[in-house]
Amino acid sequence: MSHARQHGRDHRSVRQHKRGAGHTASPRARAVAHWAAGTPALPVLIVFLIVFVDLVGGTGRVWLPLLAVGPALAAATSRPAGVLGVGLLATVLGAGIGVRHGMPASELAVVLCALATVALAGTLASALRERRERVLAAVRSVAETAQHALLTPVPETVGPFQTAVHYSAAAAEARIGGDLYALIPTPHGVRMIVGDVRGKGLPAVGTAALVLGVFREAAHDEPDLLDVVCRIERSLARNLGHDDFVTAVVAGYPEPGRLEMVNCGHAPPLLVRGAEVIPVDPVSPAPPLGLRALSGESPGLQVVSFTEGDQLLFYTDGVTEARDAGREFYPLAEGLARHLCDEPARTLAALHQELLDHVGGRLHDDAALLLLRKPAATAGAADAGSPVVLPLTARPEPGAGGTFDDREGAA
Repeated sequence: MSHARQHGRDHRSVRQHKRGAGHTASPRARAVAHWAAGTPALPVLIVFLIVFVDLVGGTGRVWLPLLAVGPALAAATSRPAGVLGVGLLATVLGAGIGVRHGMPASELAVVLCALATVALAGTLASALRERRERVLAAVRSVAETAQHALLTPVPETVGPFQTAVHYSAAAAEARIGGDLYALIPTPHGVRMIVGDVRGKGLPAVGTAALVLGVFREAAHDEPDLLDVVCRIERSLARNLGHDDFVTAVVAGYPEPGRLEMVNCGHAPPLLVRGAEVIPVDPVSPAPPLGLRALSGESPGLQVVSFTEGDQLLFYTDGVTEARDAGREFYPLAEGLARHLCDEPARTLAALHQELLDHVGGRLHDDAALLLLRKPAATAGAADAGSPVVLPLTARPEPGAGGTFDDREGAA
């Protein structure tokens, strides 16, 4: 409490000091200081450089029209007051150069009128640019708020997992695009989705919002992961066009050591067990969300043993289809093996930087990475096993155990 009171007294003393300092300066000094703060350095430097050329070479009369460069450049970089100040400076110095070289009054008047016109036009252009920038800043603030609400940040730990997410939107000035992800704790365990909407731009963002909204509701309501997928499918069937679809992996962790996945036409996640990186390919591939009515195929529930020390990377095709100058795809599995560590955030940061280096600095498609890690509770506590798919007709009975390995799959 005493620290808070002292903090308040310090702020009051600083404010009083600032008010005192402001009152001691004269209005003229404050006006000059305000103009100097808003005047750009480069246009002023150009104006003085032309004057210097005149003083050294005596050719200022030839270079005199170039004084208009100062206010013209200031219009693109400075506030209206700064542009007007540079224009006034250029006009006054231009008049001095003209008088020094004995220019005819009519010729000098034309040059000075041209300088004044450029300065006024630059001031108007600067004012319009500032107005557009304010509108753009307001729109961007609203867009960032909406994007933040759609793709909520993932904390460092969710349930029993260490987690990290890295998302890059291909659209300029955008935080989100057609890729989507969500990772939420539910009464049925931690559940997650990573997907990719066909297409780009605002229509893809709208579809991504629809999928995420349905997933967040269904993940809490439905005990069965397949029922979550079915609810998303029904919603998309009502709202998408005939050519639209979403590839996605929906996963859940209902009990220790058991990770369930439903892969709907999406790139296979990468399971890291020890030093090995294993693609979790679906044994019974399912069509993308929104196309089940056309294919008539139903997804299967895939169960993967996922224990202490294991990591699982979900991603979208914007990562694996990124090409370098030689048209070579980015080798994600090799990159993951190179940069793997016990901190998912560091792993994804290194992967993303290597991805940018691979493509030359800018991605041309949305790219999402989501990494889960099950921290090691005790040394050597890892289950051996490879991904096994369980058809809809061969789900385990309640109480039969949640971890499946090669022996059980072979049996």
